[in-house]
Amino acid sequence: MQRRLFLRNSLLSAGALAISNSLSAKSQVNPSSKFKLDYAPHDGMFSTSAGGDFIDQIKYMYDLGFRSIEDNGMAERSVEQQTKIGETLAKLGMRMGVFVVPKGGNGANTLAAKNSRHVEIFLEGCRKSVEVAKRCNAKWVTVVPGDFEKNLPIALQTANVIEALRRGAAIFEPHGIVMVLEPLSDSPDLFLRTSTQTYEICKAVDSPSCKILFDAYHLQKNEGNLIKNLELCWDEIPYIQVGDNPGRREPTTGEINYKNVFKFLYDKGYKGVVGMEHGTSLQGKQGEQRLVEAYREVDDFSTTK
Repeated sequence: MQRRLFLRNSLLSAGALAISNSLSAKSQVNPSSKFKLDYAPHDGMFSTSAGGDFIDQIKYMYDLGFRSIEDNGMAERSVEQQTKIGETLAKLGMRMGVFVVPKGGNGANTLAAKNSRHVEIFLEGCRKSVEVAKRCNAKWVTVVPGDFEKNLPIALQTANVIEALRRGAAIFEPHGIVMVLEPLSDSPDLFLRTSTQTYEICKAVDSPSCKILFDAYHLQKNEGNLIKNLELCWDEIPYIQVGDNPGRREPTTGEINYKNVFKFLYDKGYKGVVGMEHGTSLQGKQGEQRLVEAYREVDDFSTTK
């Protein structure tokens, strides 16, 4: 009996070791090689492995093969931090992805209302963002127009948003900065909801500094049909973000076939950033390892080019 128990435990231990070694080997396959697409992690995504300092995290991200970052809260960092991040990215040859234009929150100070105070807060955020972008070498900034103004007809709300965005675009255009409008699923009160609605607004603003941020997580929830809507709105999309649904975690954890989505982007010749706008399914170093494995997995698609 003792011999059988010993053999069973030995086999279980050997099996566990083999699985562990397999996972370790999988995560270590060409760990510093670049991906086919330009995925961009954010602050905190590798804090267990790299520590709490964002500069150290950026260097760690580079070693993993990532070549861009995102930082929604960049405008709230100190001038010294913004400058240091920009210098670090430049030294590593990495790109800065989006940060959020400070206008008081996603739903606040809505541009749909034609409220002069709301518009001025937005425009001041645009002016501040120009200076922030210079320090961290950013080319894209995220804008959310705000909530519906429910006492106005939708056509008038749309016209108000277009008018305000034209004024914002005029601030960004001389600097080559693009504000990317993000349709969100966080609340039914938000004015901007779908890719085609955003496309219509961008066409009306008619500026190289007003385009679409296509966040596949939000748009899977609001409209689905991701690849078809990417195709329909393609000429106005310079920026992509991702997260699986449900749960808003890394690819492979939900219903979105990201291998197919990423193959579509690659075959279209997409050279922009793919922002990793999500959490992780596991905690700590295990979660960080699984995150890299997931992106290696979905980035491993056959190409037609």
